[in-house]
Parts: sequence; C-alpha cells; structure tokens
Amino acid sequence: MSSEIEADLSEKRLVREAGVAARVAQAIEGPLLGLGFRLVRVRMSNINGCTVQIMAERPDGTFSIADCEAVSRAISPILDVDDPVGGAYNLEVSSPGIDRPLVRVSDFARWAGYEAKVELSPPLDGRKRFRGILGAPDPERLTVPIDLPDVKEGLPSRIDLPLRDVFEAHLVLTDDLIRESLRRGGPPAGDEDEDEAEMDEAVAEERPAPPPARSPFRPQGPKKASPAAKGPKPARSGSRKPVVTKASRLKDRDSLH
Repeated sequence: MSSEIEADLSEKRLVREAGVAARVAQAIEGPLLGLGFRLVRVRMSNINGCTVQIMAERPDGTFSIADCEAVSRAISPILDVDDPVGGAYNLEVSSPGIDRPLVRVSDFARWAGYEAKVELSPPLDGRKRFRGILGAPDPERLTVPIDLPDVKEGLPSRIDLPLRDVFEAHLVLTDDLIRESLRRGGPPAGDEDEDEAEMDEAVAEERPAPPPARSPFRPQGPKKASPAAKGPKPARSGSRKPVVTKASRLKDRDSLH
C-alpha cells in the first residue's frame, strides 16, 4: 500500500454520524480542515431544547481556548446559511477530552498501549463490545489488536478488531491516561474556573436580538457546560475537563431568506 493511500486511510474518520448530525458534519468538516482543525464528532441532544455538540482538535490532538473560540466563530455563519438543523438550537464546541472518542486510525495509533472500549457493528463472532488494552493498528489490513483481560480458558486473549466495523470507541479514564494526556500538552489541573470564565467571555459576540426571555449569547441557566457536553466528570485528582465554548443559535429560519 502506498504511503499516500495509507496516510489518507489513517486520517479518514471511521465513525460516521446519522441524520441531522451527519448534515452538520458534512457542512463543517471541510471548512474546519481548511482552518487546520479536525472534526472529531457531532452529536445532537435535547439539552436546553436542542443542542449541537461538536468536538474538534488540531492534528496533534491539542485544542486550546483560542482554538475553541476560532472554531465557534468559523462554523456559526456556515450553519446559519446551510441550516442543517432546521430550527433554534444551542451550539457547543469542545475538545475531545481525556477519555476521548477514537474516530480515526491515527487515534488508535496515538493511544496504543492504553485501555479503551470498542463497539462494533456488525458484531465479530457474535460479540460487539470489547474492553482492553489497544495495540498498534495495522493500516494495511485495517485492524487493531486489543488485549482482553480475564478471558475464559481456551479463548484468545488478543483479538484483531476490524476498524471498518467500529461503531463507537473511546479511551477509558485511568490515572496513567490522565498523566499522559497532561504530559502531551493538556492544560494544568486546577484551572477549570479560570478556563470557564475565559470561555464565556470569548464567545460573547454580537448576534441578532433574540426573544426577550432569553440571552443572545448563551442558553438559559448557569454558564457551565452541560454534563452531556463535557462527558462524565471523573472523581480523580489531576483530571481535567474538555475545553468548551457555547453560543446560542436562536434563529428564525425565515429571517435567513
């Protein structure tokens, strides 16, 4: 396999969205790439009515507050024009976080040696959920080995999972993973309050006036990002939450025409 094809397969997203989330991803993935960012995941939720949750990062896996602001400002007008949601919604942009989703072959390669949960569709030999230590992926065969702990006698302890069948995968939060994430350039622990204040200030930009009952810049309620946007908060010292920025998208579809 040529190095060009191998590199393309390594950076192509394996996990794909469906429905409205797929339309959002299609609208923003190209522009984000042009700005030097990679789309990680788009998810829709019913938090605060309707929320579009977008995870992005730089190719090296980093994502600063400034990057978060840049992505939010870049994709907001794109979503206004394309209108893939078709109604009012809240926009949340965040880093993938420590227990990040694994959506590319390069993600599996970067985090080989760490514990992950992987779900396949269709199942492999009747099994679709696996949890264990990732090995280095084989980009030519498009497989990734996973070492399974505590397997029953007679069953293989290492299985090669087909990457094309990955439905969802993410790292498991461990002390080793937290230390390695911080070593690779994550912000120091303990800066959460300062980060939130900076993020709320960063996204305060002018927007058309919304109905009087709601703020023009962020959803109703407290300023903190919703638990669903941040993911489960680990009860561990030294952990950090994803960088998150919010912007309310209180649109009237007719006003765009």
